[in-house]
Amino acid sequence: MARRRDSYRDDQWDDRRDSRRNDYRDNRQDYRRNDRWDDEDDLWNEDPRDRRAGAPKKKSAAGTFLLTLLLVVAVGVFAFSGYKLLGFYKDYKAGSDEYKELNKDFASEEKEKTSEKTPQTNGPSTLTDVTQLENPDTLPKLIENAVHETATENQETKSLPTLVNPVDFTQLQAINPDVIGWIRVGAVNVSYPVARAQDNDYYLHRTFRKVDNFAGCIFENCDNSPYFTDQNTIIYGHNMKNGTMFGQLRKFSEQETLDKNPYFWIFTPNFIYQYRIFSSSIVGTTGDPYSIRFTVEDYQKFINDAFARSEINCGNVSVTPSDRVVTLSTCTGDSSTRRILQGVLEQIYIAK
Repeated sequence: MARRRDSYRDDQWDDRRDSRRNDYRDNRQDYRRNDRWDDEDDLWNEDPRDRRAGAPKKKSAAGTFLLTLLLVVAVGVFAFSGYKLLGFYKDYKAGSDEYKELNKDFASEEKEKTSEKTPQTNGPSTLTDVTQLENPDTLPKLIENAVHETATENQETKSLPTLVNPVDFTQLQAINPDVIGWIRVGAVNVSYPVARAQDNDYYLHRTFRKVDNFAGCIFENCDNSPYFTDQNTIIYGHNMKNGTMFGQLRKFSEQETLDKNPYFWIFTPNFIYQYRIFSSSIVGTTGDPYSIRFTVEDYQKFINDAFARSEINCGNVSVTPSDRVVTLSTCTGDSSTRRILQGVLEQIYIAK
C-alpha cells in the first residue's frame, strides 16, 4: 500500500514537471516571436545611417519629398543668382556704353589739340591742349605766353588766359539741362559729365541721360554752388567694380599715380578750372570733408587735416583760406568710410 502511494506521488511530480517544461517551451517560442517582431520594428524605425551593412534600406515618402524640395530650392537659388548677375552685367555695360558715347560725341580729345603739339612761341595764342598744361614746371611759362582776356568770375574782374573748350555744352544741355560741367582726371582716365539735381539721391542710380542704372551719374552736392565757387565743392561718383565712374580714384593710394599727373580739370560753358591735387585719403561719412563753407579758422583746420591724413606725398602745394577746393568722393566697400581726392584751384581759364 505504501509503495502504491509513492508510485502515485512520483507520477504526479512527473506530470507537473512535464507541464512546466511544456509551458517553458511555449513561452520561449512566444518570447522569440515577440523579439523578432521587436527587432523588425527597430529595423524600420532606426536611422538608415545606423543600419548594419547588408540590412534592407527603404526611403520613406517624406524623405524623398524633402530631398526633392531641397534640390528644387537649390536650382531656383542658382537660377535667380544667375539672373541677378546678368542684370548687373547689363547695367554695367549699358552705363559704360552711354558714357563712352558721350565722350566720343561731346568731349573728343581731338578738340583739345591743334595740328602742332607744341604751342606757338612767336606771340600770344589761345591754349588748345590741356595735356600740355599738366606739368607743374612748364605751366607758368605757358600761361604767361597765352592770350589773356578780361572776365568776371565769382563776382571779380580778372585777366585770364584763354583755352579751347574740348566739351560741347550746347549739345550736352540739349540732352540734359542739369549738366553743370565736365570732369577730367588725366592720371586715371576719368572723363564724365557732371550733373546737379535738387537732392543728392536723384543721380545715385540714374545716368546722365536719366536712365535707371546702378552706375548713376557723376553729380555735384546739391547744396554747392553750380559755379564751383564755394570753399569746398563736393562731387560724388560710384566706385564701380569695373573701374568706371570714380572706381579709378582708388589708384591714388599709390604715389606713382599722382606722379604721372597731379591735376584734374572741371570744364564749364564759360570757364575751365584746373585743380592741383594736395590730398588723397580715407575718411568717415560725415565731418569737415563734407562741409562746404567755413569760418577762416575752421577752413584752415580743414586744410591742415587734409594734408595730415593724405596717403601720398603731394609735394609742395600751397593751400590757403582764400583758396577754393574741390573734393571728389566715392565709396570704399565699407559703409562707414569714403575715399576722397582733394584739389585746390590753381588756374582759371576763359573757355573758347
